[in-house]
Amino acid sequence: MMAMSASAEGKLVGYTCMDGTNPFFVALQGAIEEVVEANGDELVAMDPANDSNKQIDQIEDLISRGIEMMFVNPVDADGIIPGLDMLKDAEIPMFGFDTQVGDMSYLVSYAGSDNYNAGYVCGEDLAKKVPEGGDILVLDSPTMQSVTDRTNGFLDAIKESGVEFNVVGQQDAQGNQQVANEKATDLLTANPDVVAIFGGNDPTALGAYAAADAAGVSPLIYGVDGSPDVKALLKDTMIEGTGAQSPITIGKTIAETAYKWLDGEEVEEFIPIETFLVTADNVDDYGTDGWQ
Repeated sequence: MMAMSASAEGKLVGYTCMDGTNPFFVALQGAIEEVVEANGDELVAMDPANDSNKQIDQIEDLISRGIEMMFVNPVDADGIIPGLDMLKDAEIPMFGFDTQVGDMSYLVSYAGSDNYNAGYVCGEDLAKKVPEGGDILVLDSPTMQSVTDRTNGFLDAIKESGVEFNVVGQQDAQGNQQVANEKATDLLTANPDVVAIFGGNDPTALGAYAAADAAGVSPLIYGVDGSPDVKALLKDTMIEGTGAQSPITIGKTIAETAYKWLDGEEVEEFIPIETFLVTADNVDDYGTDGWQ
């Protein structure tokens, strides 16, 4: 397997992520692509559009096209395992990013945000800003390990704060802006007095924001990503904070790690990437015209 790096005309390298339209993954894919192309290889990217079965089919397609290495981000942590089995049988090394797979032993290496902390810093901020507590909504996504970790971090932070918050609605927004808008619209109809909404990623927060705006209510809204879209809204809207991650750092790190491994170097199996809170107070440090 190690001889692959000595190919004369460049390798085909596979890439799959849960949702290729999410601006986070667009930035991340670009960072991986840059490293792959700098090594004379070509990235073949597939977008399963949050459909686990489609992701398996696309992995099969990539294998048949002769990829020699694979970058993996699962729609469903356990649902992707049959695809990983196919890659393993084909002796294609796998490198994970952003969201863990159900069995990490398939991966040579993984780089991803400290997702628990990204949610935790949001919960911490909410408890400081709303010390009297109140009812809140949570828009999560149970099949996405990254979002589950963020949600757990958020809920633990408010619990540890001692402030009395009550989750009156918790639903799966699938990490998607449109779905989040629909779910938040229904939840806000039933619970118009919530003091805050936590969204498992920034598209979810944007969907919740549009729903709250349409309903004429103004809870504090938190997301996770640190996307340019959300950073631009922090100063003037009810979007209060985002647990920021750096898709550029994640993509660059996992791609460089893969090429180090191909060159015979030992690499870390798990590479955590720092996360931090961005609010109106510090957004100018990061800018709103791109990712950090």
